[in-house]
Amino acid sequence: MTDMSLVIGQGVWHAARVEALIGVVVAALIGLFIWYSWYAKKKRREELAIAAKQLGLQYSAQDTFNCLALPFGLFDKGDGRGTENVLWGGWQGLDLREFDYWYYEESTDSEGHTSKSYSHFSCVVTQIPMSSAPLSVTRESIFTRFADHVGLRDIEFESERFNREFNVKSKDRKFANDVIDARMMQWLLESGERYAFEMNGPYVLTYCKRIKPLELTPLLGTLKAYVDHVPRVAYSLYGDPARAAALYGAPPAGPTQAPPVPPPSPPGPAGTFLP
Repeated sequence: MTDMSLVIGQGVWHAARVEALIGVVVAALIGLFIWYSWYAKKKRREELAIAAKQLGLQYSAQDTFNCLALPFGLFDKGDGRGTENVLWGGWQGLDLREFDYWYYEESTDSEGHTSKSYSHFSCVVTQIPMSSAPLSVTRESIFTRFADHVGLRDIEFESERFNREFNVKSKDRKFANDVIDARMMQWLLESGERYAFEMNGPYVLTYCKRIKPLELTPLLGTLKAYVDHVPRVAYSLYGDPARAAALYGAPPAGPTQAPPVPPPSPPGPAGTFLP
């Protein structure tokens, strides 16, 4: 064997070792990622179960309520979506459900490779005795401002500060104006930048980027505060006048009143909470 052949042979052997070592490292990294994903999911479930107990709620790792069936625009986003980790029960006078929601968007690069980009949220929903038009209240962003420029304008209100900070969408402009009065606007401006809101039918949704289980109380409290700030006139026009009377101490409007929306169903996979 010539010196040149020996050198080539050693180079091939060395390249093979490097390739094998890279393969081992890649496999180890994949295994570590799979283990960490499993551990993070397990840890979150354990912490949510503890949080549910502290809040006086029940907990299920699976969504047996089909929360995706609720009529909110958030649940139509993406190319695929799912829900899990549901907490439910009564909390400070509200019958509610809190859950994790995610969706992904697929994209394809110039070489035909497909990838998924995930977005994760913490959501809480309740019912009120009102037939709401679809309404969304989110913070202004680069994307919402771009939509305004291309003609997909949101609803504007008398407060310029509110218009700058919030993006309000509804097919029923009057309903939006009846719900978002001066008192509601002031509260929204003071509620922080984390939360967004939707209404549709009897349902009210509050959501934010996924939070830690120990941070659930502010999310639930924000939903309650939003419901508490729904104006009396909105209940009178779109819901149960007796509910408005109970909230504001005024006599019910007229002898005929719309029947209240049934409360959320008791815990279980079936019930009246979903449409």
